[in-house]
Amino acid sequence: MALLALAAPLSPLASGEVTQKGNVRVSVQGKLTPQSLPRDGVAPISVSVSGRIGATGSAGPPQLRKIAIAINRHGRLSSRGLPLCRIGHIDPSTTSEALSSCGSSLIGAGSFSANVKLPEQSPFPSHGRVVAFNGRLRGRPAILAHIYGTKPVPTSYVLPFLVRSSRGTFGTVLEASLPKITGDWGYVTGIAMTLERRFSFRGKQRSFLNAGCPAPAGFKSVIFPLLRTSFGFDGGLNLTDTLTRSCRVEG
Repeated sequence: MALLALAAPLSPLASGEVTQKGNVRVSVQGKLTPQSLPRDGVAPISVSVSGRIGATGSAGPPQLRKIAIAINRHGRLSSRGLPLCRIGHIDPSTTSEALSSCGSSLIGAGSFSANVKLPEQSPFPSHGRVVAFNGRLRGRPAILAHIYGTKPVPTSYVLPFLVRSSRGTFGTVLEASLPKITGDWGYVTGIAMTLERRFSFRGKQRSFLNAGCPAPAGFKSVIFPLLRTSFGFDGGLNLTDTLTRSCRVEG
């Protein structure tokens, strides 16, 4: 059984490409590894994405309600051969309990941050871990992001990202809706996740994420739209940004 090597999570507070509407601001970063990929066919990759949410002035941002991450059509998700994790196995649980229950389904890791509100107190920052598992929800493929924090009290919940296909520049879209309960304790200020998993199935090495480099014939590198991110907030506000990155043709 080959598990993802868990590196240090991306900081959700890192600076990045910024989108702002009114007083709400979202900064997003994304990374593709490796940058050298085949022109024809695909090779294993990892994708990292992080978003920081803030607001100008003294008031905090509205509560985050929806997240969508669209991946360039030259990147493909392939979960065939990976065990499925069920929400009931990891909710509620600590991070270590979730890994014990669904470690064979692990496909990613990261971190989150939030500002917690208590009566008659100023909001204070809280941080926690995210571990992501291959799963299904209502019969559809899903990435189950298990979120666990300890302040002000130990709290866990599962944020399911439903996976759907799309036409055009972005071939795969991951969509999640945050539970209403999050509005009772504060607001999300950042989330970061790296997706990567290599495993063996029927004697062959496979990868959860694969991609090729879409450089035209005669060119050894290209700048392309890697990710399109969308953050939806209470009140109907939506902030969308497209991250462009580069890749090189192998050889």
